[in-house]
Amino acid sequence: MGLGPDPDNFPWKVTPYVVICWLLAACGGLMFGYDIGISGGVTGMDDFLIKFFPKVYEKKIHAKENNYCKFDDQYLQLFTSSLYLSALVSSFLASKVCSAKGRKPTILIASVFFLVGSAMSALAPKLWLVIIGRVLMGVGVGFGNEAVPLFLSEIAPVQHRGAVNILFQLLVTIGILIANLVNFGTMNLHPIGWRVSLGGAVVPAVLLLIGSLVITETPTSLIERDRLDESRRVLQKIRGIDDVEKELEQIKEGCEQAKLIKHPFKELMKKSSVPPLVIGILMQVFQQMTGINAVMFYAPILFQTVGFKSDGSLLSAVIIGLVNVFSTLVSVYGVDKFGRRRLLLQACVQMFISQIAIGIILILQLGDANSLPKGLAMLVVLLTCTFVMSFAWSWGPLGWLIPSETFPVETRTAGFAFAVSSNMLFTFILAQAFLSMLCHMRAYVFIFFSAWIVVMGLFVVFLLPETKGVPIDMVVERVWKKHPVWKRFMDEDDSHA
Repeated sequence: MGLGPDPDNFPWKVTPYVVICWLLAACGGLMFGYDIGISGGVTGMDDFLIKFFPKVYEKKIHAKENNYCKFDDQYLQLFTSSLYLSALVSSFLASKVCSAKGRKPTILIASVFFLVGSAMSALAPKLWLVIIGRVLMGVGVGFGNEAVPLFLSEIAPVQHRGAVNILFQLLVTIGILIANLVNFGTMNLHPIGWRVSLGGAVVPAVLLLIGSLVITETPTSLIERDRLDESRRVLQKIRGIDDVEKELEQIKEGCEQAKLIKHPFKELMKKSSVPPLVIGILMQVFQQMTGINAVMFYAPILFQTVGFKSDGSLLSAVIIGLVNVFSTLVSVYGVDKFGRRRLLLQACVQMFISQIAIGIILILQLGDANSLPKGLAMLVVLLTCTFVMSFAWSWGPLGWLIPSETFPVETRTAGFAFAVSSNMLFTFILAQAFLSMLCHMRAYVFIFFSAWIVVMGLFVVFLLPETKGVPIDMVVERVWKKHPVWKRFMDEDDSHA
């Protein structure tokens, strides 16, 4: 629903301070991305496996190894997935802190937990300490992924909200790339390479910690807590102009409605909250069911499976990381130009073709113990790149953007907590299950994910409204009440009428 020349496109000027706020807050994405990228590389490092998972190491070096089952170990998967289970639980607490104390302190808490957890997992002498470190990092991810996308959506001018929010996902992709480069550099650093890789997570945590002290609170959060004068000053500072009364009035209106709601989680159970809740949760679930984290976590292992040696597979992962970063830039440019729905639908077609092709090649050509011919192995890497490319300009960034802009202010933090926790739940399930799925389903795992992509395409066509150019506090009036399916949920029991 593009609005053309619109009185809602409030005037603003770019100021160095607001750009710094965007970039520093988006370091929450850097933190999350570094962890996604580092985990798969570390779980493939021999020194790490010898120390904590000797049985997996034996399976890995066995002469007649099974391509699909050599890394299948529940405890090895728990190393990766414990972080996401912890993030799932903590995102609900983060929602409460976000509402009561503001976005800025929530981001500060995120950085402290991630910092302590990454230091602990890098220095740990025993596996249980590594896991505790991962759990603490998970609390950091839960708090960061709750607060940062909300912060970016609330601080951005309406006509560029999509691009600003996507900075979070852009920094996620940069984090993944840096992690892959770090793993590439440490894989021959015996026996402490894995410790250096895990310890590197301290760097994005420190950047976010500094950022949380420099950034401002959002005007919405200040008004929610009755700090109107401060909110006006902040809005003037981030918009670079003095006359912000119209925009302030619109934010105030949304917050006044929000104050009528004492229990936002209870409010989410009402009929009028169904549309944003369903969309918010499904965007995050579908983001995972593309199979992207399965590909990203285990890209090094995936490439070992199709015949690349250990360093070759990490190099392939670095190439994928670069594709990921540059394709996300396409989304920064395109999201406010083409709209959300077009990007998502185009990507469904490209991802479906890529996954099906990878699946067919592996089913026909890769047995349990042989490698692919060189040409076909390169084709699998190329297809993986086209898959990552389309994900990176669509479901990757928009999975975070759309839930952060579709909830009304009174249920925004509570609703977004459900979205974040859904992401973490499905990331946990897939991180815990993917290596076992790879072992039991073989290459059919790619067919499994491509079937989900068909479902996602139908979801976008029939259920997902366009939010391009709609002010964040006017979504109920302009989007939900006009959507052919969702408008029937807004008729009764609607506190926004």
